[in-house]
Amino acid sequence: MKKQFDIKKLVLLNLPYLLMGLFATNFGEAWRMAQGANASEKFLSLFAVLPGALQSFWPSLHPLDLLVGLCCGAGLRLAVYLKSKNAKKYRHGMEYGSARWGTREDIAPYIDPVFQNNVILTKTESLTMNSRPKEPKTARNKNVLVIGGSGSGKTRFWLKPNLMQMHSSYVVTDPKGTILVECGKMLQRGAPKLGKDGKPMKDKHGKVIYEPYRIKVLNTINFKKSMHYNPFAYIHSEKDILKLVTTLIANTKGEGKAGDDFWVSATRSQAVKSLRTVLVY
Repeated sequence: MKKQFDIKKLVLLNLPYLLMGLFATNFGEAWRMAQGANASEKFLSLFAVLPGALQSFWPSLHPLDLLVGLCCGAGLRLAVYLKSKNAKKYRHGMEYGSARWGTREDIAPYIDPVFQNNVILTKTESLTMNSRPKEPKTARNKNVLVIGGSGSGKTRFWLKPNLMQMHSSYVVTDPKGTILVECGKMLQRGAPKLGKDGKPMKDKHGKVIYEPYRIKVLNTINFKKSMHYNPFAYIHSEKDILKLVTTLIANTKGEGKAGDDFWVSATRSQAVKSLRTVLVY
């Protein structure tokens, strides 16, 4: 069946050249009908007999005429072949590109066999967190860009499922203040500690051992609910005092034009003197 299909395709592809060759036999017939003792005289007489030879659509079966038709058909095929060899490499039927929607088989090499060790992308697609997979060519960047309007489900359908994986450390911005309330207890309990066989480990009482997260909160709206930072706890020398004073001045002078350097230097000196007193005390 395949062989018949190939023969049919071959005939269809070469049919134009065959028809051209049969039509060109009329030129051979006209050449034979032309009168003349030499080639130049026959060429001049050719124009007189050519319309009569072309009146009939039936090809001439004279051996010389068939040879002329064969040469014309072969010449046309050769010209088309040379033209195609020098043509640009167009991808007909793929003008939009070679990209396509991936299938489950395409994403399978990039998914970790242990579900908890993946970044969840969709219901059926994930990406391993292992930076050195068994096949190095499947290593990919772990950055994910999620774009969507307010209420489209960025937090509900992507952020929270990946927080529940609990396979690494997380830094989360929470403008609405809901993620800590809804996921804090889960992270505080942590994920089950897995053994070498990939199964949760248990203590001597048969209870699952969990690895809790250390949760740190920076709340710039309500400082009572935020962790605090005491810079004085890190002052151990006069060099540390100078760093702290320089940082305070740089971040409290505002966006306007800076004042006279005299007052800035005086403020720095007074602050350093005060902090030195605290340090000595």
